[in-house]
Amino acid sequence: MNGMTQIVKKVTQLMSGLIFMYGLYIITHGHLTPGGGFAGGAIVAGGFILLILAFGSKVISLRKEETQTSITESAALLIVILLALAGLFLGVHVFFNNYLPQGQVGELISAGVIPIYNIFIGMEVAAALLTIFLALVIYKEEVAS
Repeated sequence: MNGMTQIVKKVTQLMSGLIFMYGLYIITHGHLTPGGGFAGGAIVAGGFILLILAFGSKVISLRKEETQTSITESAALLIVILLALAGLFLGVHVFFNNYLPQGQVGELISAGVIPIYNIFIGMEVAAALLTIFLALVIYKEEVAS
């Protein structure tokens, strides 16, 4: 995959930063507005996929990238499970207990441990979707050659 025209590459350069920023906004404000870790992670993964499609697979080492995204996915999922287990041991013996102070309602820091879950779930979803995309691109390139 060689990439696309200069126009597509330039528009991708201009839009990718906005896409990533919007995805991070959806992840961090998921406990206040519709969205959260899954929706924001899908948006962030879409930004990475857009960059790969525009600039081509020759720009990055796909096998190394797939390995790194798999490791990121596994690490984020492990952290979510450890946070849930911390709620089991620190709280009132409830898995996924919200054991941090909740703060003022309506503020960004107002949901205890839920925004932390959103961040790591967003990382996991973005890495999982990107891993799936990279695996499909690697398969396509191996079949074509």
